Amino acid sequence: MIEILKAILFGIVEGVTEWLPVSSTGHMILLDEFIQLNVTDEFYSMFQVVIQLGAILAVVVIFWHDIWPFGKRNNRQPMRYSGILSYVKMDKIILWIKILIACIPAAIIGILFDEQLEALFYNYQTVSIALIVFGIAFIVIENHNKNARPKINSINEIGYDTALLIGIFQLIAAIFPGTSRSGATIIGALLLGVSRTVAAEFTFYLAIPVMFGASLLKIVKFGFVFTMQEAIILIVGMIVAFVVSILIIQFLLSYIKKHDFKIFGWYRIVLGIIVLVYFIFIH
Repeated sequence: MIEILKAILFGIVEGVTEWLPVSSTGHMILLDEFIQLNVTDEFYSMFQVVIQLGAILAVVVIFWHDIWPFGKRNNRQPMRYSGILSYVKMDKIILWIKILIACIPAAIIGILFDEQLEALFYNYQTVSIALIVFGIAFIVIENHNKNARPKINSINEIGYDTALLIGIFQLIAAIFPGTSRSGATIIGALLLGVSRTVAAEFTFYLAIPVMFGASLLKIVKFGFVFTMQEAIILIVGMIVAFVVSILIIQFLLSYIKKHDFKIFGWYRIVLGIIVLVYFIFIH
């Protein structure tokens, strides 16, 4: 029962921090310092990635009608006007091409260097520096864009080149934990003239293949053999992450319609300092 309660707490933290641009990795490192699951190191390494599958399902549920590329209903751009291809939504196919293009940089680096990058950069120094640097970046960029009008105000206006450039920013998060995948892609999008709402929405879409791929890679490396306790911990964590993610995604979409991202920048700076102070002077 104690381990299930811990899994619930991990699921809550994952569901909140995966979508807000504040770094789920930084929060997971701090949480693990105070509340440790009674599992092997190998399982925990897999757990903290695969728990994201619950968060992915939240995106799929919320944005189902925006991302599902098949069906005749509301098909404004069918591939053909008769036959089976009339059930293919061409605008959604194009969206998925852009999403996959944006995922290419991180996918290549992740597949080739996942273990090496984890060994090199998965430490409190990298996490805290990334938290602070990207926190400052949020504040600077929002101040710079204060009176600027976005050039891209809808998902369909994102071009293939813009999608690739956003994917390169996502690569930064894949290399340096603490950057925040959503934080890196949102910053990249803002710099490219994408509106806050569209930047957040495209970031949610990018999470689907990225997080599914990362989870699959971790499960394959771990193997598909779990003890009963491990299976329960993983399932509970994913379910809680799913429920919390539903609430957080809806909150963020509502929040950024009237506010900027600077509050998250300040939060990142404070958290980064806390991580540094804790590990240098207390741990």
